[in-house]
Amino acid sequence: MLRPIHFEIHADNPERAVKFYTDVFGWKFERWTGWENYWVVYTGAKDTPGIDGGLMKRMGPPPADGQAVNAFVCTMDVSSVDDHLKKISAAGGSPCVPKMAIPGMAWLAYCKDTEGNMFGIFQEDPNAK
Repeated sequence: MLRPIHFEIHADNPERAVKFYTDVFGWKFERWTGWENYWVVYTGAKDTPGIDGGLMKRMGPPPADGQAVNAFVCTMDVSSVDDHLKKISAAGGSPCVPKMAIPGMAWLAYCKDTEGNMFGIFQEDPNAK
C-alpha cells in the first residue's frame, strides 16, 4: 500500500495563508530558495505521525463558494473541534460544514481557510453521538 507523503496548499496570498495556518495549527513555514513563491510546511516533529507539505502561489482562480469538492481534502487531528473552530474564525477562516458526530468515533467539521480552500478538523471521541 502507498501512503501520502506530501500535500500542497495553493493560495492567492501566500503570506496571509502562512499566518492563518501558523495561528490555527502552529505549523512552521520556511521559504524555499529553489522555487519562487514556495514555502515548505512543517506540521510537526519527524517522530510523530503525519506528513509535511508545501504552500505556493495559486496559478489559477480560487475555488468558487458552493461548488462541489473537486480535490483532496486534508483533515487535521485536533484536541477540540470547538476550540479550533474559534481559532479558525479568529484567523480569518470560516466553517463550511458544521460540527457533526461520527457516532462512537469522533467529532468532525469542515472549514475554509483565508484562500477558500476546504479542510477538515477531527477530534477523537468514542462517546460522540
